Amino acid sequence: MEWFASLSPVIQALLATIFTWGVTALGAAVVLFFKNINKRLLDGMLGFGAGVMIAASFWSLLNPALELAEDLGSHFVWFTPALGFLAGGLFVVLSEKLMDHFYFNQWRDAEGKNSLKRSLLLVSAVTIHNIPEGLAVGVAFGGVVAGIEGATLISAILLAIGIGLQNFPEGAAVSLPLRREGYSRWKSFLSGQASGLVEPVAGVIGALAAISVRSLLPFLLAFAAGAMISVVSSELIPESARDNKNLAAIGVILGFMVMMVMDVALG
Repeated sequence: MEWFASLSPVIQALLATIFTWGVTALGAAVVLFFKNINKRLLDGMLGFGAGVMIAASFWSLLNPALELAEDLGSHFVWFTPALGFLAGGLFVVLSEKLMDHFYFNQWRDAEGKNSLKRSLLLVSAVTIHNIPEGLAVGVAFGGVVAGIEGATLISAILLAIGIGLQNFPEGAAVSLPLRREGYSRWKSFLSGQASGLVEPVAGVIGALAAISVRSLLPFLLAFAAGAMISVVSSELIPESARDNKNLAAIGVILGFMVMMVMDVALG
């Protein structure tokens, strides 16, 4: 841990997001061995990852944003974090809306048989929502070097771990449908892992932005929190609860509890 703490926040963010991409690739790699994988296992992992991300959105991002806004002497401490939170959530919602408008309506047929095109849409969807996840990790590491109360190295690491956990089923959710549509195992794997390649890029950008302009940090932290909550509520929880809602609920509860305990105990 000491060697990691001695690195610059940009390098820390890069390594952390390489890890989250690596877990995406690991999930996509199941297609090299299986054509299907236990749905309950994937749903449980998605639920657990969602719980971790919900907890991390507050303890690692939103709460430090509020504390920094107070330290900066804002007249309305809540205003900038609230604005950032709203902007982050709307970014994810509008991105998905635009994608639906330009792609989904063109590809969907009346009987829902256009499954290959829906699979390609899934690759795009996962890639888009990996952008705010990478930003969140980068901003979290950038916030640590800014000396914000509540922003700690361990909380940033836990955030990356939580995002990595839910990236495993995401990688599988991209590669397996492509394999079922007739893609070769390697093409399916390469497509699945490619959806996570944006995370290291976004992570570095987030860290650079966080350490360059301290006054923008409350907005950036809250933006990342809002984007993550939007991803969790619109993608992870509905997907995990589609067939196994009780298992998904247990996963969310356990993920939130584990993140809360580790962040408070170790942070």
